[in-house]
Amino acid sequence: MSAHNTNISAHTAFIVIAGLLSLQGCSKPAAAAPAAEAVTGVEHVSAGSTLEAGRYLVKIGGCNDCHTPGFAMANGASPDEPEWLTGDAVGFSGPWGVSYPANLRLSFQNMNETQFIEMARAGQGRPPMPWPSLKAMSDKDLKAIYAYIKSLGPRGEMAPAALSPGVAPDRPHIPFTPQMPAATKS
Repeated sequence: MSAHNTNISAHTAFIVIAGLLSLQGCSKPAAAAPAAEAVTGVEHVSAGSTLEAGRYLVKIGGCNDCHTPGFAMANGASPDEPEWLTGDAVGFSGPWGVSYPANLRLSFQNMNETQFIEMARAGQGRPPMPWPSLKAMSDKDLKAIYAYIKSLGPRGEMAPAALSPGVAPDRPHIPFTPQMPAATKS
């Protein structure tokens, strides 16, 4: 198989996996999310330490799916933890423009815990970031995530800047634009 065909196959596999990941929560009607005030008293995940709790929440929260290059394509088998959360240059395009998964390890170097919690509670970033999931977490869980990501230390480069609607990306991206099914002939 040529290198070109391998790249096309890998790109196709990534698109299929990303599409499946984006649909995993679509099978049941969503329950109304509690207000932020309602979740502050909720118990948090139990672990041996704050860092272990943060690592667990990063894993089950799907943070690596977008924020770690190659993670979704390898079904979580790669890369190793030292490479986690370094952002990705594969974007997500839709009516909002194109967003790129941030390098959380660099972003957290310029943010304190209070700023992270405020950002999570505001949840005003671009899709497909699952802001409702962060908003539903207790402060204790958000603090654990912050502590874990901060403990990893800086690594990698900043993700590309988001693009406004109508600006064509110059790198790979996954379209998140609803498509109507083709009309069938009777």
